[in-house]
Amino acid sequence: MSSLTSDPPLSKGDPAAAPPDDDYAALRVVPVRHPWRWAAVAATAVLLVQFAHGLITNSAWEWEVFAEFFTADVILEAVWVTLQLTFYGTAIGFALGVVLAFMRLSASPFLKSVAFAYIWAFRSIPLIVQLLFWFNLAYLYKELQFGIPFGPGFFSFDTMGLVGAMSAAVLGLALHQAAYAAEIVRAGVLAVDSGQVEAAAALGIPRLRQLRRIVLPQAMRSILPNAANEIISLFKGTSIVSVMAIGELFYQVQVIYGRTGRVVPLLMVATVWYILLTSALSVLQHYVERHFSKGATR
Repeated sequence: MSSLTSDPPLSKGDPAAAPPDDDYAALRVVPVRHPWRWAAVAATAVLLVQFAHGLITNSAWEWEVFAEFFTADVILEAVWVTLQLTFYGTAIGFALGVVLAFMRLSASPFLKSVAFAYIWAFRSIPLIVQLLFWFNLAYLYKELQFGIPFGPGFFSFDTMGLVGAMSAAVLGLALHQAAYAAEIVRAGVLAVDSGQVEAAAALGIPRLRQLRRIVLPQAMRSILPNAANEIISLFKGTSIVSVMAIGELFYQVQVIYGRTGRVVPLLMVATVWYILLTSALSVLQHYVERHFSKGATR
């Protein structure tokens, strides 16, 4: 077959066919220059140093006031209330969210419609409005009766004593969280290959065991990152219950700086506590994700 070029083909013995190793050794290797990258690094470093210098030298931050209140008993109690709100809101919210997620995945049109309506409603109404509704439940219903539907009641509860400020806060946070948790869980279950369920069904594995041992362990890889984000958002979002005069972290900080007038250092107390606890949740998320990622290819 003739060559498509005008130059004659090089034979294997021709020295021009392949340069000798000495020619490669003589080549000078020049690294790629990144002047703009180094300029960006220098500018960012200067800004960070200036910010740190301002934190240290600016007396308006009042670090002595920060140190005085950071571990004060009233602040530590408020942190504990914040953690309680986060824990109960997360536990109840995700438990209900799992139920709603499988209702939406159900073959029943009625269950699908009910779950969709719940998620639509609780994602549409602002959280602060939901909290205030639950806080004022006694205004709408003086008592709650349990008995035959549309018939006589066997016993009742006074809503004024049943739903206090803390109960209303947990209820509002949990029901609001459930709407988002349902979509997170549903997305994780849908991410599992349907062939896994079909293979398990072919082997005669019961549906509950399929869900517990096959579907959910794989779905957790998709659920965990989004669920962790929701938990961290809920942890910071507990500050909204300050409108109900519950002694969580942000409310207590407001009370103290309203009394002392030291707004900035008290806000820094809340900020640092939020950063520390959020960092702890992020570390926990890392280890939980690593546990459920066993056997996965990355």
